Amino acid sequence: MENWDEVRTAYQVARMGTVSGAAEVLGVHHATVIRHIDAIEARLGVKLFQRHARGYTATEAGADLLRVAQATDDQFSQLVGRLKGQGDDVSGELVVTSLASLAPMLVPVLTEFQDLHPGLILRYLTGDRLFRLEYGEAHVAIRAGSAPDQPDNVVQPFLPQKIGLYASQSYVDQHGPLKGPEDFGNHRFVSTDDEHSRAPFYRWLKNLVPADAITFRCSNNISMQEAVQAGAGIGFISVWEANRSGNLVQMMEPQPEWEGRLWLVTHVDLHRTTKVQTFLTFLKERAKEWCK
Repeated sequence: MENWDEVRTAYQVARMGTVSGAAEVLGVHHATVIRHIDAIEARLGVKLFQRHARGYTATEAGADLLRVAQATDDQFSQLVGRLKGQGDDVSGELVVTSLASLAPMLVPVLTEFQDLHPGLILRYLTGDRLFRLEYGEAHVAIRAGSAPDQPDNVVQPFLPQKIGLYASQSYVDQHGPLKGPEDFGNHRFVSTDDEHSRAPFYRWLKNLVPADAITFRCSNNISMQEAVQAGAGIGFISVWEANRSGNLVQMMEPQPEWEGRLWLVTHVDLHRTTKVQTFLTFLKERAKEWCK
């Protein structure tokens, strides 16, 4: 195929299912996406997609082409990620990913690290999507929950994820303190909107708190923290985040089953590079302050 851009565009359209989604990923105008699809279909003499009101679906011919395109794109991304991480100095690009709820702790560390290495360009990626280290999407990932088991990754225990049950002072003034498990039904709780969440503290909440007492649900941890701060109810917040606020009251002694763990994850090809090792050493040292 002479024009790789057209193949890559077709791959993103198949992956995203819409022209607008592919355009956003590729950073081009949607008209460019349509032009590339029309051009590659004309060159090959086959339809790669069925157009419908909800978007684009790959035909059998499209699926054959796109399997090859995906493998090629993945290999190229992996190569780029490895090349960006090589070198004996701390410069170029460093990509770090974590849950957004860790940003208040991590951003000052990243800023200090960049100040020490002026030639460094930092990219800090947050969100629920699992960034793929094997394809060069990040150099270092901080992940929560059970130990990551993706092949070719180096996984190190980082910190315990200490979680507490808190409410705002305004909530306590209005509803009183939580007197114990027998008092759950007399209070209002903030929780996740994900019924299948694997977080141990949300499973605990779901099993012990009456469903009608969970009156405020959110799709991410940042929103839940804001809801608790605003007095919407009692909710789980990391201990280090709660310590930064002067407005939160611990409603119950932390339970062992609430605690999780954070993990440092790097790809085996980049783990021993100077840049990654220098950052990991710096991060571990600064993180000692988080647990005090």
